[in-house]
Parts: sequence; structure tokens; C-alpha cells
Amino acid sequence: MTGLGGTVAGYPLLSDASALIAAGKSDEAADRVMAHLRQYPGEPRGLALLGQIAYEMGALQQAEHFLRHAITRGTRDIEVRRQLAMTVNLQNRLEEARLMFAQLIIESDEPSLHVIHATILDKLGRSEDAIAIFERLSREYPENVRYRIHYGYALRAAGRVDEAIAAFRAVTVQDFEYGEGWLALADIKRKVFDDQDVAEIKRAIDFAIDVRNTAPLHFAMARALHDRGQFAEAFHHYDEGNRQRAESINYDPTELTAEIDDIQQGFDSAYFAATDDTPVGEGVPIFIVSLPRSGSTLLEQMLGSHMSIEPVGELPYVPAILRSTIEMATRRGAITVPQLVASLTSEQAASLGREYFRQADVHRLTDRPYFVDKLPHNWGNIPFLRKILPQARFLDIRRNPMDCCFSNFTQSFSNAHASSFALDHIGRTYTDYVRLMRHLDRVAPGLVHHIHYETLIDDPEPAMRAALDYLGLDWDPAILEFHKLARVVRTPSSEQVRRPLNRDGVGTWQPYDQWLGPLRGALGDLTQSYFN
Repeated sequence: MTGLGGTVAGYPLLSDASALIAAGKSDEAADRVMAHLRQYPGEPRGLALLGQIAYEMGALQQAEHFLRHAITRGTRDIEVRRQLAMTVNLQNRLEEARLMFAQLIIESDEPSLHVIHATILDKLGRSEDAIAIFERLSREYPENVRYRIHYGYALRAAGRVDEAIAAFRAVTVQDFEYGEGWLALADIKRKVFDDQDVAEIKRAIDFAIDVRNTAPLHFAMARALHDRGQFAEAFHHYDEGNRQRAESINYDPTELTAEIDDIQQGFDSAYFAATDDTPVGEGVPIFIVSLPRSGSTLLEQMLGSHMSIEPVGELPYVPAILRSTIEMATRRGAITVPQLVASLTSEQAASLGREYFRQADVHRLTDRPYFVDKLPHNWGNIPFLRKILPQARFLDIRRNPMDCCFSNFTQSFSNAHASSFALDHIGRTYTDYVRLMRHLDRVAPGLVHHIHYETLIDDPEPAMRAALDYLGLDWDPAILEFHKLARVVRTPSSEQVRRPLNRDGVGTWQPYDQWLGPLRGALGDLTQSYFN
């Protein structure tokens, strides 16, 4: 995104601040801007620059406050309004952000604005509108491979897999070293690579120097070699791709362990016994909580086939609401999540619950009384959700840890799943996950219903009947015909859930057993018993 800095005629402090921002010295830049605003109270350029600094420091609510104030004070700079729209979008207030970008597009036909607008439309479930925009951008700007990649992803989510493959292949032809094009093809749940493709990927690995290309190229090569049964070579490329990803983020697994420690200490039986049971809003949200690659998309698809349940995908609103609430609270001093949640009054909690419904309702297409939100990361937010949405239900789907963790290791996730880049890190995450589920079972029996992935695929009806009993719903045989449900699926399992139940993902780690010592070490006893 274009910054708001640069030389500011007549305002030397703002020019200094802009230079400091460019040098990565945000705190010093903020001091200059505050000094400027003391000389010129309410000056809009200074307010906008302060908003930019807050944005880059991750203080999104403060950024929004200063940017809105700058606009109120008279600035009409399109970059200020663009940054405000980005700030709202990053807070996952999607419908509000969509309207902002729609207005910006009227004033500027810059392609990047259309990309963001289409991405928001896709998240809001308006997939056909998003596909049309990406298709047009791909046609009008054929030299930009990013637009064609976006187009392919949207097609794949909509189930138009052959068209998605064609879009991704066009990218690899246009730019053979563009790693994401090959990775997008590798993620298709069928064997798409021939020997010529393997040779091209190898050539690209030898040629490329940017980790943004080399890491996905290694994942793509690993997938191709896996399909050929060349497991030693495949593991080498999985390991190298993950090593390159890990170097850029410095993930620390002890932070998650400490968070779970805080939750265990902060949320005991007394907390859950004292929680108000009065429902907030209309409807019952069902939160599928799990680690990635545990079968959550399959479970959502099965539940979504029930006459009383609507599947709405992975909604980003719970983490966004919690993050905003913490940002407001920390202005008064440091605070942990348990401290924050415990401090919420009934009125505050209900207000946050209503805000969740207000945003989730944008995705609702039916009046079914239940809906599924399957964002995996919500597993750590269960105590918060119990406070703001007392009627919420929680389904934990758990997969064999070796299969689950190895699948994460091979997936090339975004930084949102940063623990997946090292075998011991993803093993520790699985351990922390199970530790929290066991704690909740002790202090709030019956709050979370547990589903065994392997049991679900081997004998689905008893497993789903038990889940429906927990939800208070009658049996619907359509659940067993889940693969016939037509909907957009935006996860790596988008093709798998359009097929009948199968065991394709069971035991995928076994050919790699000799290299998985760090994973087994992190999992410990969970490799033998992970569901008790």
C-alpha cells in the first residue's frame, strides 16, 4: 500500500516523521507528529500520518480513530481514505470495508483496489461476483500473474476445478519460476504433474533466488515426488520449504504454551458455573474447533446438509472482536485474555455477542436456527465465546496426531499457522490443544462435544447422531449425502468434501516415519492415546 509520508511542504516535523517512518523508526516518528500537532492542533495531515504509524504498529483501532479524525478535519486525500478502508478490512469488518472500497473504485480505477474489493466479496460469500472481477483483471492485465492466481483460487473454491487448473497452468507458462503457480497446482487433490512439470519445477528451483518463490517451489516438488512414491526426496523438499518459511518468522512455541497455561489458571469450574446462560441474539452458532487438517471441513459439510443448520465457513470475527477488545483494554495497562474476559460485565459481554451476530449475519443466506463457524483458531477462544455467546455449541474434531501434524507440515500454510513449519512446533501445538480440551472437560463437563475423525469416516451415522444429540437436533439422513451439497469451500479440503467418505488421508505419515522423530518427541504419549 502506498504510504502517506513524503516531504510535507511547510511542515518540517512531518517531513522528519516521514523520513523516520521510511527508516522503520515508528516511535520517533510518532514523537515528531505529536510535536507537530501540539503546534497545529487538529491539522489533518498530521492526524493522517499518526494514523499510518498506528496502522504499521498494529494498533488498528487507534489508526482508525486518527484517520477518521483527519477526514473529519477536511482531508479528501484518497490515500488516507484507502488506508482507513484497509484498517477496517484488517479488523474484519467486511461489509463496512466492502462499501468503502466500492466508493474508492468509483473515484480511482486502480487495479489493486479491485483486487481487494473482489477478495472481500469472496469472503462475504459473493463468489460469482469475485470470480467475474478476477476474470476481468486477468484479461485486461495479462502480464500480472497475481490476478490470474486470484482467479484460479476463486474458481477452485467454487468447485470449478478444471478451470482453476487451467488458470494456474497459464501462470506457470507465463512465469515458470513463480512458485505460487506451481504450489496452487500441487494443492489440487489429484495427480496433476507429469514428468515435464517435474523438470520445470526443478529448473525453477535452480533458477529462483527469492524465498517467496523458492519455498513454494519446494512444496510443489515435494507433492510431485510424493505422488511418485519417492518419499525420501519428497521429505527433503518438504523440509527445505518449511525451513525457508520458518526463517522469516521466528515462531516461538513457548508463547502458545504460556497462553494455555494462563487459560487453565484463569478459567476454572467457578468461572463456568457463574457464566450467564441467557442467550444473546437470535440463532445458535456452532463452533467447530480443531487444528487445521483435522476434518473440520468435512464435519461442516455434513452438518450443513442438515435441514436446521447453515454452513457459513471460517468467519474471522471472533479473533477480530477479541483483538479489538484487548486493544481498548490495554490502553489502561497490560492485561491477559483471562483477566479481560473475567472483567467483562454482563452488558459488555452481551454487546460483544451482538456484534458477532451483526457481522456473521452478513454471511447468512437462510433462516435456519443453527449455523456453523469453523475457524480452527477459535479453539483457544472457547472461554471468551462462552461468555459473549452463552448459547454457542462447540464441536472438537480430532485426527490422529501423526496424520494431522504431518499434513500440516506438508501444507505450506500462511503465517497464521506458523507452527506448521517445524515438526516439533506443530507437535507442541497439538499437545497444547489436547491439554486445553482436557482442562475444559474437567472444569466444564459437556461444554465441548468431541468427535474422532477416523470413527467419523469409518462409521459416520453413530458419530453424527451423537453430535446432533449434543446440539439438540433430530437425525437428518441428508447428512450422509453431504458430498451433494453445493456450496463454496475455501479450504485445502474443497475437493475432498465433494466426494463420498474415504480413508485417503489415513496413514499418510507412515512412508515418512524414519524422518519424524522430532514430531514423535513433541507428541510424547499422544501418539498412543490422543482422545482420553
